[in-house]
Amino acid sequence: MEALDLLLIGFAQIADPSRMGFVLLGVVLGLLVGVIPGVGGTTGVAILLPVTVYLEPLSAIVMLAGIYWGAMYGGLITSILFAVPGNPWSVAVMFDGRPLAMQGKAALAMSAGFVVSFVGALIAAILFTFFALPFAELALSFGPPEMFAVLLIAFGTFIGLGGAPAKAAIMIAAGFLLSTVGFDVVTGQPRLTFGTITLMQGFHFVPITIGLFGLGEVLYNASERYKVQIEEMTRAAKLGFQDVLESVKALFRHFWLVVFSSLLGFFTGVLPGAGATPASFMSYGVAQKLSKHPEQFGKGAIEGVMAPEAANNAAGTGSILPMLVLGIPGSPTAAILMAGIFMWGFVPGPRLFVEQPEFVWGFIASLYVANVAAVVICLTATPLLALMLRTPYAILTPIIVVLCIVGAFAIQNSMLDVWLVLIFGVLGFVLRKLAFPLAPLVVALVLGAPTEQALRQSLIMSDGSMLIFFERAISGPLTVAALLLLFLPLLQLLWRRYRGKPDAAAAASSG
Repeated sequence: MEALDLLLIGFAQIADPSRMGFVLLGVVLGLLVGVIPGVGGTTGVAILLPVTVYLEPLSAIVMLAGIYWGAMYGGLITSILFAVPGNPWSVAVMFDGRPLAMQGKAALAMSAGFVVSFVGALIAAILFTFFALPFAELALSFGPPEMFAVLLIAFGTFIGLGGAPAKAAIMIAAGFLLSTVGFDVVTGQPRLTFGTITLMQGFHFVPITIGLFGLGEVLYNASERYKVQIEEMTRAAKLGFQDVLESVKALFRHFWLVVFSSLLGFFTGVLPGAGATPASFMSYGVAQKLSKHPEQFGKGAIEGVMAPEAANNAAGTGSILPMLVLGIPGSPTAAILMAGIFMWGFVPGPRLFVEQPEFVWGFIASLYVANVAAVVICLTATPLLALMLRTPYAILTPIIVVLCIVGAFAIQNSMLDVWLVLIFGVLGFVLRKLAFPLAPLVVALVLGAPTEQALRQSLIMSDGSMLIFFERAISGPLTVAALLLLFLPLLQLLWRRYRGKPDAAAAASSG
């Protein structure tokens, strides 16, 4: 009960009108930042960090926390409406959120995303409050072999659970190849740059994602065959709070999936360097595996929106835990928040809980307040957001293209990113025509560098022996599970052939 008493002290700190105002201001700014492709919560927190030097520490960190949570919610808006992810962790939501929007269910998709975002963040905040130190200690036991096994499971879900394992494997390989361009993650040597300075920075996955899913969909829908259909579906976009009620009903129907995704997201977020993006991809794969209708994923399955949204918001909360307790940031945004704590004269770690309890527990209390504010603001604005889809498609198209290009350029102020959007927009159009899944390529591009780093660090630890992935208590079962997922299509094929031989023999004898 000590944690509950301290949390009440934190709420007393947040109850100050000025601090509550900073929380709400942060949430609104975060929502605005979250809908801008390529910017996201990390950039928003980084831009406003110098401004907080003029505020007292608790007001400063709760405002930054509000920006972060607002961006977590806001990132799904453009992902669902225009297939242009506002944040990296909103990519997985787009796989089914955008098809739902094209079916006239944009308000339902956004409402469901907002509701489960709140539930995921609430579950993670409760775990944060009562199990901070135990979870942080457990995360320290995760070395490179365990991280590699977890990431391998993420790839295995797309090969073992998808409908076209061969195509998924090809797309994963392509994503890995793109992720290797730039500097070697271990030696620092340039590779696949072909002697050009431009390619030394590598390929940022946001412009490629924007090209594949944003511009690619514009080209796909611009064909005469689909244009009339798209205009009819956009005009059919529903408005009203009935969709909010439907999203609540969907929450109860898939309650345990949301709880599981939240737990998975929180635990993944606690792992240093993991963050919300891999959590959203992994939860999407798990949701597809557990679904009674996995064939509906990618075509407008509501679970495909709820699972990654619950996971990425829970991971956003979890990534702050090791930063606050151990001084080890679990994500780039957590690292920026940690820089702010140092700037305000504090040192993250266990002693911070003893020396500055009002600051620590006031910040933890802001996790609850900011998420309540974010879900209320987002649900109130849902009908207005869905109204965007009633805009004629001829007007929406140039707006989407401009968002794609501006969002890509804003990431690094590089024309290379603009060219990547154009190139991968055409490539995305071609791949969709050929029925290749785009999600595995994006997943491999996003997780390629950390996967390679974990693999090579593990092999360095074991002097090149692959047994390190099977000998350790945690990595062993995870690696076996990942390999089963990777080879599941082959095992299913062999099983079908084995079961089919007696039937074939019986058919031959009867003939």
